Amino acid sequence: MKYLVRDKLFAIGDDYWIEDEDGRHAFLVDGKALRLRDTLELKAPDGRVVITLREKLLSLRGAMTVERDERPLATVRRKRLSLLRNHYRVTMADGTELDVSGRILDREFAVEYDGELLAHISRRWLRVRDTYAVDVVREDADAALLIAVAVCVIRMAARED
Repeated sequence: MKYLVRDKLFAIGDDYWIEDEDGRHAFLVDGKALRLRDTLELKAPDGRVVITLREKLLSLRGAMTVERDERPLATVRRKRLSLLRNHYRVTMADGTELDVSGRILDREFAVEYDGELLAHISRRWLRVRDTYAVDVVREDADAALLIAVAVCVIRMAARED
């Protein structure tokens, strides 16, 4: 399943829809303005908060947390000992790790678990400016989590640039 995401990197306080490949609203990204740290909520079309993304305060390398039901689900960080700036690690609450690598700022990267592709993020398929697709490859994968990881990684890479 592909999801289309509009690039609104620095638009805190702006809301925008993520659509599925059929053009239906899948998630609303709700940027929370006037907060001490960068906070976004990924909401279902009915308004229910599915995932909350928060910038981690006092983090040396920069990090964002992904929360579900007000509990930590994952932490996203740039990989420590990577020669490539475009390599991130997602540490899940249960200790498992996802790898994110590719050309982040070009919106051409992959999310993998133990060498298996979970999602491919790309602009290549689209002609709409400032839009990228999150192609969730595995049917049993958590689409909301993978979209949240893509949004986190892109925001973090843009800040580092």
